[in-house]
Amino acid sequence: MSSSQSSPSDTQAAIGQDQNESQHVLSPRELQIVELVSAGLTNQEISEELDISKRTVDNHVSNVLNKTNTGNRVALVRWALQSGKVCIDELNCCRLPEREAD
Repeated sequence: MSSSQSSPSDTQAAIGQDQNESQHVLSPRELQIVELVSAGLTNQEISEELDISKRTVDNHVSNVLNKTNTGNRVALVRWALQSGKVCIDELNCCRLPEREAD
């Protein structure tokens, strides 16, 4: 393999790096949208849950798909699971530290 070609593992590492970088650019609202999409809610259901317009949800979902380089909701859920942004049925859960009482 020449130096200009990438091995599959190099490509996977680059994809993983891109996905990790995208985590940092999602806004808190976009992360909330990811959680609700991962829970199986439709855009209409998300709009009702968050008391925002469906068009706003459509825009958030589109932005999230672009920022995470995922092409559809299934790929987005997969990304969210792999990056530890969501957990389903106690699988792949990341535990946040307990907050101390003030």
